[in-house]
Amino acid sequence: MKNLSKIRAAFLLFLIFLGIAYAIPNFLNSSVKNTSSSFLPGKSINLGLDLKGGSYLLLKADMDIVFSEKLETLLSDIRSALRKSKIGYKKLSVKDKKISFQKRGSILNDKIKSTILNIDENLIVKINDSTFFIEFSDINKKKIIKSTMAQAIEIVRRRIDESGTNEPSIQQQGIDRIIVQLPGLDDPSRIKKLLGKTAKLNFQLAHPSISSEDININSKAPPGYTILEDDKDPDLFYMINKRVMVSGEMLKDANPTFDRNNSPSVSFQLSALGGKKFGRVTGKHIGRAFAIVLDGKVVSAPVIQSQIFSSGQITGNFSTQETNDLALVLRSGALPAPMIILEERSVGPGLGADSIQSGKIASIVGLIAVMIFMFITYGIFGLLANIALMCNIIFIIALLSLIQATLTLPGIAGIVLTMGMAVDANVLIFERIKEEYNVGRNVSDAVEAGFQRAISTIIDANLTTLFAALALFSFGSGPIKGFSVTLMIGIATSMFTAIIITKYLVLFYTKKKDINKIKF
Repeated sequence: MKNLSKIRAAFLLFLIFLGIAYAIPNFLNSSVKNTSSSFLPGKSINLGLDLKGGSYLLLKADMDIVFSEKLETLLSDIRSALRKSKIGYKKLSVKDKKISFQKRGSILNDKIKSTILNIDENLIVKINDSTFFIEFSDINKKKIIKSTMAQAIEIVRRRIDESGTNEPSIQQQGIDRIIVQLPGLDDPSRIKKLLGKTAKLNFQLAHPSISSEDININSKAPPGYTILEDDKDPDLFYMINKRVMVSGEMLKDANPTFDRNNSPSVSFQLSALGGKKFGRVTGKHIGRAFAIVLDGKVVSAPVIQSQIFSSGQITGNFSTQETNDLALVLRSGALPAPMIILEERSVGPGLGADSIQSGKIASIVGLIAVMIFMFITYGIFGLLANIALMCNIIFIIALLSLIQATLTLPGIAGIVLTMGMAVDANVLIFERIKEEYNVGRNVSDAVEAGFQRAISTIIDANLTTLFAALALFSFGSGPIKGFSVTLMIGIATSMFTAIIITKYLVLFYTKKKDINKIKF
């Protein structure tokens, strides 16, 4: 690169201009930012909870309910498997987190055990005389917890994103907990309400002859039925068939709307399979109440007037906000487990403002100290390195804005750290140039040799730090990830500015000024 390429120089200038354009929104106040947003390509960096203030929620998935539901499903599978294999049994039930039954006849225990293990080879099957006990193994439990938490995090994310909350941070902590950070949100009551709903929607038939007027809290349900209370009126009860005719898993879409009486309601769309099943059920039971059950409570129980297929309406004594929230939770899907709020904190913006101010002071002091050191030590070459350092800072801010990363207090620490690391490469290069010049090379050759021989050392040193940052990002969480993101971006930009931009500046200076001697 002894000869300066005008095309490359123009490309570097374009990159610097682009970086400035993306970085500028971070230095504008809100009023100027709004007027300039039409022509500036980037947005300002998102600030984390520790800088902007907001709400912090720690949620816990109720895994006991999940295991109970999984045991009920397993019980149904065992019943089907035993009937299919023509194995007689009695007293098949779930008790004390185990499934138990007694065999009938003289069928070998090994055959029964093999039939059960064909359902899942990881199940634990114990036999006491003619009684069988089945429970989940540790492998089963780990699989259930892993899949439940992955699904829960995705649905929590969907609900919060659709609610319009900006820059939420959602991540798993430990085995069964989820941390939700909501920067800028002072009152998380609506979010708590959204997350508090499991949103398990079922369509079930009501009893054909027992009406709500005939049911009270002391009533007993006939076989195959259960008594459920009304979602709005705790004194109103329904006799509901236990069999789920259509489940919410077949729900395709849900939107807030208004019914014929201009009252808020929720319209829904079912999948092709759900529509077919819904049409079969409604066509067969015209004139019968069809209950809409949400999280174990009856939202409404309209009487089927005619056959309905893939679309319908959920009506009730709703407000407009309630229909918006209900449609939102139905669209996002049912949580696989109820979420218990273990901890709630609100962080005021004052702490964040102090942190930002402290970070600014630390950055400015660090930057000035580094620039003074470089200028005193390397003279005009140090001044060129300082220009490259400013470009490095611009690129870091621009890239954080481009990817819309969330900046936390540790992230600011990562930026300050990379500012100091950025000049390490320049120090290596300049020391190499000094060595080459002292052995008798001319300025041009010394500069070229100095850059070439320092590059491998620079790459090796930065790659090891980059691998460490990648490990922090992969296995860390929260503040650790914030630190690793800024560190990785800083490493990449510092290598680029030290190797490319500094070299162009040094070559430009030595050639244009026709420098014959180097003074360090």
